[in-house]
Amino acid sequence: MNIRSRTLLAFILPFAIFFSNTVKAATSDNSLADLQKKGVLTIANTQTSPPWSFLGTDNKLAGYDVDVANEVARRLGIKKVEFVADTFSNFVDGLKTGKYDLIVSGMAATSERKKVVDFSVPYTAQGFLIWVNDKNTDIKDLASLAGKKVGVDAGTANEVWARAHLTKSEIVSYDNGGFLYNDLATGRTDAVIESHFAGYKTKEINHLPIKEVGEPLTFSLGCIAIPKNEPTLAQAVNQALSDMLADGTVQKIGQKYLGKDYDMAGNIKKALSK
Repeated sequence: MNIRSRTLLAFILPFAIFFSNTVKAATSDNSLADLQKKGVLTIANTQTSPPWSFLGTDNKLAGYDVDVANEVARRLGIKKVEFVADTFSNFVDGLKTGKYDLIVSGMAATSERKKVVDFSVPYTAQGFLIWVNDKNTDIKDLASLAGKKVGVDAGTANEVWARAHLTKSEIVSYDNGGFLYNDLATGRTDAVIESHFAGYKTKEINHLPIKEVGEPLTFSLGCIAIPKNEPTLAQAVNQALSDMLADGTVQKIGQKYLGKDYDMAGNIKKALSK
């Protein structure tokens, strides 16, 4: 072997080894097949966040996230779904330790979360506004939150945004969505940062004296969280969601829980374009 051949081989060999290992890792991933064989998909959500996931008057689990999760499971060829109630602050650790297979709770794919879990394509988009007590007249926009006590759901994109942008406010995080709104209604907090849908549904169900004010402060795209290093499962989830967006399933589920005029698919496209 001449010097030129040895040099070329030395250059190519590391890449050959890398691609060989990559292909081997992908072909040896049985994450989807194992779940299909098991026949059960364990999915985490809050179960306290209407209209996304909540217990109805019949004590049965319902909501946008619940219907999306059930349809994704069906398209993955998994017959049974078991839902696990947990909080946003526990979700990532729960997924990493195998407490559940997926998180379907509108999680934002933040840079920090991406370091430890993978995310699907977005399946939900929503704007976040200021909610205040009905009696409040001085909070109208971002500037008027200075010096106020502002409630957020712990571990959510709302909390991340609030701590980054409301530096002159006192941020209070809640693991339980019910307490978040009850404290607003009773005056323990001055405002809450939440979506129109979650706030309105909670207001209606619990007959709370709260209202939304001003324009949306920020927008969030929600994704399904998937364990790291499970490419076949991730690919199948993405394919299922992409098909659901294309065939109108996502739109239909959105109109069922968010109102017939809500354009979920259109809002996802708008949010992605920004």
